[in-house]
Amino acid sequence: QVTLVESGGGLVQAGGSLRLSCLVLGDIFEVNAMVWYRQPPGAHREMVASINSGGNTYYTEAVKGRFTISRDNAENTVYLQMNSLKPEDTAVYYCAAQSDSDVEWGQGTQVTVSS
Repeated sequence: QVTLVESGGGLVQAGGSLRLSCLVLGDIFEVNAMVWYRQPPGAHREMVASINSGGNTYYTEAVKGRFTISRDNAENTVYLQMNSLKPEDTAVYYCAAQSDSDVEWGQGTQVTVSS
């Protein structure tokens, strides 16, 4: 089992950048993939980007070319670098750790992009 601690959200103007961090505490060897989700106001949670144990990445179409997911194994941390932010990127962002039997969630961090 793992515990996830997120940080890095905030308020930024359109066109700006933010980097979200997700610190993974616990049995990291059980984690197959790390995923960033977001939940815009009044909308469902959606997957944004993922990275698996082999380093393969996936991005939803809306963020391709602007967001980059990466990980630092030595620091047990997964990052989401967000560039060229748009007002429609405003959401609570969550990281999640997927294992064979479970999904653990972080507490979420608010990202607000002003126009």
